[in-house]
Amino acid sequence: MADAALEPAGWNELDGWRSDDHASAFATFQASCRPIVRSKSSNDERPVRAALQTVCARAVKAGPLGRETARQFFETNFVPIRIRKLGDTAGFLTGYYEPIVDGSRFPTREFTVPLYRRPPDLLAAGASQPGGPFPNSGRAFRRTSGGDLVFYYDRGEIEDGALDGKHLEICWLRSATEALIIQIQGSARVKLEDGTMLRLNYDAHNGYPYVPVGRVLIDRNIIPREEMSMQRIREWMQSNPDDAKDVRRQNRSMVFFRIVGLNDDGEPLGAQGIRLSAGRSMAVDKALHVYGTPFFIEADLPLAGVRASTPFRRTMIAQDTGSAIVGPARADLYFGAGDEAGQVAGRVRQAGRFALLLPRDLDPVMAGAHMPLPPARPTSTKTKRAPSANIASDGEPERNAESKAIPARFERGHAPRRMTR
Repeated sequence: MADAALEPAGWNELDGWRSDDHASAFATFQASCRPIVRSKSSNDERPVRAALQTVCARAVKAGPLGRETARQFFETNFVPIRIRKLGDTAGFLTGYYEPIVDGSRFPTREFTVPLYRRPPDLLAAGASQPGGPFPNSGRAFRRTSGGDLVFYYDRGEIEDGALDGKHLEICWLRSATEALIIQIQGSARVKLEDGTMLRLNYDAHNGYPYVPVGRVLIDRNIIPREEMSMQRIREWMQSNPDDAKDVRRQNRSMVFFRIVGLNDDGEPLGAQGIRLSAGRSMAVDKALHVYGTPFFIEADLPLAGVRASTPFRRTMIAQDTGSAIVGPARADLYFGAGDEAGQVAGRVRQAGRFALLLPRDLDPVMAGAHMPLPPARPTSTKTKRAPSANIASDGEPERNAESKAIPARFERGHAPRRMTR
């Protein structure tokens, strides 16, 4: 795994491991396992995917488990590996949720801001034709009337009407702030005027990198870093609509949606294609991690309030992704749906320790312990004079050739404790 530092750990080194509700974590893990087991083949050739399929078969066969039995299952089938980005001392956590808002099928005096479906001319980088699965990151294009390939419209151009007349509006909301928050979260439930609940999920983006509006507000000294939350952003934008327009446009990224259900009160679908579990599901970098992988997260989060610090020691399952979730120890924790969940999720921007639970078949310590040493060097019958030390340019004696023959990491047949890749 590029740009990642990995270090094997013991279960007793995970703070709060034994006190977690392992039955709840196992139920969420089982939910991820069912589609993995049903899939007879996969285009994902990463070793973790194959090893996870074996563990998942055991999990599905096991059925519901109690807290203690579930803990034993995790400890028997996985090994904890500390993971972080090279150069960082910890990972980084944010929170997300599913907004529930009012809306309309048609523009009215109250509902004036549209949410769009994917435009038919939106072309992902490297694709020859529009349509099909859309990558979470990378540029997006459109063809001009002259056939030239150009970058797709950015947020400012779309807000100014670049998509008007194309009949891409799914529904209309009260404010641009609500639309922005839904785009950041990636899904929403929209209660229409006749009571129908419209369920929307992320479908594509316009190809521009996501720029957090919170960062813009901090850099402009509008909201202090220690007070930053989604609620503060919402309040400021509602009170300063003209300035909010400029701040929104610093994030040139725009998200497009698809309808995934009507009158559905269940949790939203994550990128793995299964329903998320509040407090147990998280979004990860799908280029680095396999859906269904468990992680143990250790952090202190402001769950009860902006200045609160609540211990968060919990097994989370990788079931979702997002264009802003990049790196080996970067996660977005799912907290549920509605305003209360949104207030909690909006406060979470903290460092945290990540332990990847790696299927035991891939245990790197065991693999290193069984790796054979290089063959012994043949002895010579001739009498050799003891070599003199060569002095290197830094004034230190160089290692002789024999000292270089066996790499330090395999001395005494043991793999190193810290693995940096």
